[in-house]
Amino acid sequence: MPKNELLEITAAGIYCRPGDFYIDPWQAVDRAVITHAHADHARPDCRHYLAASDGEGILRLRLGNDIRLQSVGYGEKVALNGVSVSLHPAGHVLGSAQVRIEHKGEVWVVSGDYKIESDTTCAAFEQLKCDTFVTESTFGLPVFKWRPQTDVFADINGWWRSNQAAEKTSVLFAYSLGKAQRVIAGLDATLGPIFTHGAVENVNKCYLQAGISLPETRHVASVEKKNAFVGGMVVVPPSADTPAYTKRFTNVSKAFTSGWMQIRGMRRRRSVDRGFVLSDHSDWSGLIKTIMASEAENIWVTHGYTAEVVQYLQEQGLNARQVDTRFSSGIDRTEA
Repeated sequence: MPKNELLEITAAGIYCRPGDFYIDPWQAVDRAVITHAHADHARPDCRHYLAASDGEGILRLRLGNDIRLQSVGYGEKVALNGVSVSLHPAGHVLGSAQVRIEHKGEVWVVSGDYKIESDTTCAAFEQLKCDTFVTESTFGLPVFKWRPQTDVFADINGWWRSNQAAEKTSVLFAYSLGKAQRVIAGLDATLGPIFTHGAVENVNKCYLQAGISLPETRHVASVEKKNAFVGGMVVVPPSADTPAYTKRFTNVSKAFTSGWMQIRGMRRRRSVDRGFVLSDHSDWSGLIKTIMASEAENIWVTHGYTAEVVQYLQEQGLNARQVDTRFSSGIDRTEA
């Protein structure tokens, strides 16, 4: 690695030596810049945190209300030991950010997780230009191609209607931070009541406090009669797909929302009736479009199908390299 590179990979994660800070460190460090509050990006016990103000409530919910957190608005510049740092919308979940680093006329951008299709539950992705772009690649294969979310929500609401006609309870699995709120915002609340798992309900409160509009929901635990769920929609995290939890509902139809539903066989492996392809990450074309639009001379590829994306970029004549993390590709990343 050339000595003048702004970022380097260490045992604790991506490190900016001139600024003496880490981005989404893998262990507790003195100063952490956080792209968003998912567990593989926001680690506990760091001494100082810097994150986007939109996600402050979620970050405190996940890491503790007493963390030492400096929250900043999107685009606001902060000087860390002479290095200029600013956070810009990543379009992934509420408060998600790309990290822009500028030092001695050189600009690097670390994408975190990102999605270029905008939705109503978080700030829209902002395209940045830079000298070096560190991109995720969770869905970095051409097979991953998303339909417009309006079409997916129409399918979900249609599935809900058909379940109502059959006097069934619709149970929809969606990761509790981000995916669940996006799904709830896309539901047709005129169809019937929407119920939530406690983990979803707690994050909902953070979204509402941040000014995000969501339909009214009821915590499952607040409902005493089993029959009250029939005809309703219940949004729960994948971890709640256990007999002990789902036995409280009667005549259930189950569905799963994830980009991984694009893969044949995943719905069967999840043992659900329906699979809806909906992700808070960019699909293949979104990744490539974003990388090209960054106009970066150097591209670091991490978090996902790194080898495949690097090979493709190199075939296009770009200077791309693979960067391994502790959270590499894996189809068990249910939040995707």
